[in-house]
This record gives sequence, C-alpha cells and structure tokens, in this order.
Amino acid sequence: MSEKLHHYRKSYEKDELLKTHVDDNPMQQFRRWFYEVRESGTVDEANAMTVSTIGVDGFPRGRVVLLKKYDENGFYFYTNYESEKGASLTHNKHICLSFFWPVLERQIIIKGKAEKTSREDSVNYFHSRPRGSQLGALVSQQSSVIESREEMERRLQQLERQYADMEIPCPLNWGGYLVRPVEIEFWQGRPNRLHDRLQYKLDGLDWTINRLQP
Repeated sequence: MSEKLHHYRKSYEKDELLKTHVDDNPMQQFRRWFYEVRESGTVDEANAMTVSTIGVDGFPRGRVVLLKKYDENGFYFYTNYESEKGASLTHNKHICLSFFWPVLERQIIIKGKAEKTSREDSVNYFHSRPRGSQLGALVSQQSSVIESREEMERRLQQLERQYADMEIPCPLNWGGYLVRPVEIEFWQGRPNRLHDRLQYKLDGLDWTINRLQP
C-alpha cells in the first residue's frame, strides 16, 4: 500500500522570532510562550508534551505526557517508576521534551537530564490528584501485559471499596521527575520553510543563544 502526501502543505505566516525579542533566560522565554498559548484559548492541553527516552533495547521512544510544573530548575512530570519510560530513565538519564502548538505555529524542543524528585514532592502531588487518578495509579502496573480490561476494572472496584473512607497511599513506585535542561530550542514557523530557530545552550552556568538554519 502506498499513499503520497505531497499535497499536505501549509504556509507559516503568523509570527517571527528574533534574538532581539527573546529573554536571555530560556525558562523565562518558555514562560512567555506558554502563557501566550494558554491565553490564546485555542489549545485544549497546552501542557501536553512528547517525552522521548532511549529504551533498554536501544530504541528511542516518544509518548505524550502532561507537564505538571516548571521553575528555574527545569520541568516536572509524574509517572510510574516501573513503567517503560521509568526503566528507560534508570538506564539512561538523557531525555527530550517537545511541545508543538500548531495553532500558533510554534514548537519547543528541550534536551536535558532527568532525576527523581523527592518523596515529599511526589506524595504532595499525588494527593493533589482526583481520587480516581490516585486509584488508577494503584491499579495499573504501567507498561506490563494484562489479559483484559475487565481485570483492571475488577481491581479498581476492589480498591474503591478498600479505600472508601481512607486516604489513598502514594505507591512507592510512583513519583516525579525533574528534567534539568541543557539545551532549549524555540521554533517559529515562517514562510517558504525558512523557519526561525533560536537555540539556548547551557555553557557552565550561563546560556548562549544561537540562530540555527531551518
């Protein structure tokens, strides 16, 4: 089977990205763009990002995860540490995060190193989640094979009864990752595929900014 997709074309013309217009600190520039995307009201989940890791089998793998916090240290997300992504990060701390906001013709690509957050941070975030999501974390042995969905739903019903009048404990194998960036690229679509690409690269404690060819 073959299908040509040559006719899928779009001209990007909504904005420009110049070194004279950006913040010297990439985290502040991220904050600016994230705020603009969120306030535009055109993106359902502005914090949705693709998390790419190198698996134990040597293959890269990407999946969409929700960013839950960012600060001067980096970017935070939460997951099962025994999942495929958790096993990959135990094997190799190098990670890539990417955001794509097509309505504003923008993307951000972040290279960094992941580290587990403190147990206190993980527990605090866990208990901020809806109870259904908390129970889901107990139910799912993420990335492992299961015979049927009904098996998961039976387990969920058991836990709903077990914790009906109790606080749900945060599993020991569940928690946060902090991604400390070493490189952040901001991409703005431009006409004729001559896109604007500004790359922030960490050099010691300072960030250098370079314009990359599209």
